[in-house]
Amino acid sequence: MTTAPTAPAAPTAPADTTPAASDDTAPTTSPGTAPAAPRFDTKIAVIVRDDLAVWQKLNVTAFLASGIAHAHDDIMGKPYEDASGQDYLALLREPVLCYTADSRALSRTHARALSRGVPTALYTADMFRTGNDDDNRAAVRAVAVADLDLVGLAVHGPRGIIDKITKGLKLHG
Repeated sequence: MTTAPTAPAAPTAPADTTPAASDDTAPTTSPGTAPAAPRFDTKIAVIVRDDLAVWQKLNVTAFLASGIAHAHDDIMGKPYEDASGQDYLALLREPVLCYTADSRALSRTHARALSRGVPTALYTADMFRTGNDDDNRAAVRAVAVADLDLVGLAVHGPRGIIDKITKGLKLHG
């Protein structure tokens, strides 16, 4: 038995992957390429003092990121789930840029953040000597803003403002 030849399939147009004009966080792709990373309207930056021990840098970064997680209701992504159905906690929805700075640059960055009114988390050297959250807050409350011995900051806000606040800082690493 013979079958009649079939016509070749008509080519199909690639799917439209252009993001909506109002959606700056939608990934964009070209045919045959992986999606580009989303570009958020806001930015998160963590700045740690360059003379800290590695464990201190990691500890300060973790504490500061937890502060930023409370900056706005929409800063957190959705919870994760693996293919086995195991649930995991939600993470920050956007990348965190980590910078390093000396004491003077950290103070300058702090002043820039405060002058622009962006949500700011801080960690001071005195907080290494406490053992709980109440004592941490008391250690900060006891020192005037100009006298804080800053070892870390985290800021969250509009991209352009965060870029101005972190201008001149080196990415950690």
